Amino acid sequence: MSSPLIDVDRTAVLVIDMQNDFVEEGAPLEFPEGRRVIPAIRQVLDAARGRKMPVLHAAHVHRPGGADLGVHRELYPPVAAGEALVDGERGAEIHSGLTPLPGEPVIKKHRYNAFYATDLEIILRGLGVETVVLTGMTTECCVLGTARGALERGFRSLVVSDACASCDYPDLGAGPMPAAEMHLAALRVMSLTSSQLISTAEFLARLP
Repeated sequence: MSSPLIDVDRTAVLVIDMQNDFVEEGAPLEFPEGRRVIPAIRQVLDAARGRKMPVLHAAHVHRPGGADLGVHRELYPPVAAGEALVDGERGAEIHSGLTPLPGEPVIKKHRYNAFYATDLEIILRGLGVETVVLTGMTTECCVLGTARGALERGFRSLVVSDACASCDYPDLGAGPMPAAEMHLAALRVMSLTSSQLISTAEFLARLP
């Protein structure tokens, strides 16, 4: 049996953390895997925009001086040093390959979950959105965190599996894990606890 069509009047697309400091070659927090999913995200965006679906972008940023860092200061030395994700600087901007169009909100977040301490929920409620299509990075961190945040606020989420990316994990006590394995692990968790998984091709096929 075929999957139901996506209700474009009740569904929004959210692109998570596709910023220069994560995506550009040589960036302080470079995740090469992020560059590889840009074409898939662009396909999702083109299709959504063509059907007048709401499109939003989330950008992880911190104030100059780091007053909002908290314990994140201990986790990300380049951020703590003011070398990455500084609000207002080029590195914190959305990558040029996925530039927001005029009128597309950019949600400035300070934690993994794009709903936490932002106006994302207010915007989605105002638009009448019931389902959020998630793309971006990283799968196990901000995508998963946002999927969980959506669930806790009564939103359904569709995670576009090949339009999300993870990164390699070093051994920090639990053993190393390559990006591909981390990506799949996060997808499995979300599939059981918060979200429906679809591919870019499936997303396109389910649009009216």
